[in-house]
Order: sequence, then C-alpha cells, then structure tokens
Amino acid sequence: MDLATVGGLTVTIGLIMAGILMGGPLGIFIDIPSMLIVIGGTIGVTFVGFPAGAVIGAMKAGKQAVFSKPEPVQETIKLLSELSNRARREGLLSLESAAQETEDDFLKRGLLMVVDGHEPAAIEEVLYDELDKIEERHKVSAAVWDAIGAYGPAMGMIGTLIGLVQMLQNLSDPAAIGPAMAVALLTTFYGSLLANIIGIPVCNKLKVRSGIEVAAKTIIAQGLLSILNGENPRFMVDRLNASLAPAERVLDEAA
Repeated sequence: MDLATVGGLTVTIGLIMAGILMGGPLGIFIDIPSMLIVIGGTIGVTFVGFPAGAVIGAMKAGKQAVFSKPEPVQETIKLLSELSNRARREGLLSLESAAQETEDDFLKRGLLMVVDGHEPAAIEEVLYDELDKIEERHKVSAAVWDAIGAYGPAMGMIGTLIGLVQMLQNLSDPAAIGPAMAVALLTTFYGSLLANIIGIPVCNKLKVRSGIEVAAKTIIAQGLLSILNGENPRFMVDRLNASLAPAERVLDEAA
C-alpha cells in the first residue's frame, strides 16, 4: 500500500467534505442526473477514444499505481550481486533455482535465458524489446487517465449547459428552477472532482511509476548481461550504481 497516495486522497477528500459540511448539509451536493452525465458520460467517451482492452488495462494499472509500492531498486541490485556471486562459484546453471523462486516475471525470463545458454546479444535484444513494449503499455494507460481528466470537466460543462437550458425554459415555474440549477452547477463540480482528484493525479502517478519500473528492469537487464559475461560482482554493482543518485547507491560491503 502506498501511504502517500492514500494519505493524500484522505486529506483532500476530508477537506472538501469539511468545507461542504461547514456550509450546509451534504445532501444538497448529491444529484443523480449530474452524476450520470459526468461519470457515465466520461466512461462512455473514454471507450470511444480508446480500445476496450486499453481502458480495462488502464483501470488495472491505476489500481496498482495507487495501492501498491514498488520494491526499492537497491534490493534488486543486492539480489543481482548475490546471483553474480553464485554464478561465479557454482556456474550459470545454478541460477535456475533462483529463476523459479523469484516473483518478478522479467527477471525470471532473463535468468532462464541465461541458464539456457543463449547468446548475450540475443538475450539483450529480447530483454530490451520487452522493455520497449512495457513502456508503450504504460504510456497508453497514462493516456487513458489523462483523457479521463480532460473528459470529466467537458462532460461537466455539457451538464451545465443542459441545466441552464432547462432552467431558461421554465423561468415561469419557480419550482423547476432549483433542480435545473442544481444540475447546471453540480455537473461542473463533479467534473472538476473527477479530473483533479482522480484522472490527472492517477495519470501523473502512472508516469512516475512507469519511469521507476522501466529503470528497475533496465538494471535487471544490465545485471543479467554482466553475469552472463562473467564480470566481477563488485564491478557489476559499481556499474549499476551509476544510474542511482549518490545517496541511494548500494555499498560494496552491503551488496
């Protein structure tokens, strides 16, 4: 669980709720037609703009980005150092057991290719091709959430126009003005909430997480190639540390 995300959402929603309750009852901010226009309309338009598989994949990616926390890359470097030492002592075939134990599919496939004795150039091509595909999928997921952030306020504006038209057509009936005005104002409110609390923040989180994941998998690819080439484990750690900030680097004695 990503405490920063959960904490940020809790504080934001709490402050909005407090602002509402300090000015009146919560019920006046609940309007079903407005919700249908904004939420239903945004979902519908998102499926128009993207393939169904991309939208479903983006929903799953958004859930993972918000509620999961990536493993520190330092732990990956330490694991690669251990694997390098094992390969030097026991040979590359000893890495097969490590491949079966790991939960990282990318690392598992890489280790199995090393154990199977494929050429370094072929392994490098496969790993980096997979990295490119992962990055492409991440970009699509982020684009879906970015679109939700754009469609939400747009649907809110459409709802506002609907409410205003209904209000202007019923100026002679005071009882009809209130509901129409509620639709007009609350659709804009809901659209802003959908964009600025869900769509845009999740999009940004996905972009950040994508960079972290791709960087971590790049380190895995570099480490596996280093092991395959028989490089000294200490040198491998120094090579992998080059991609990290000085304060984040793995110490040789800890590797």
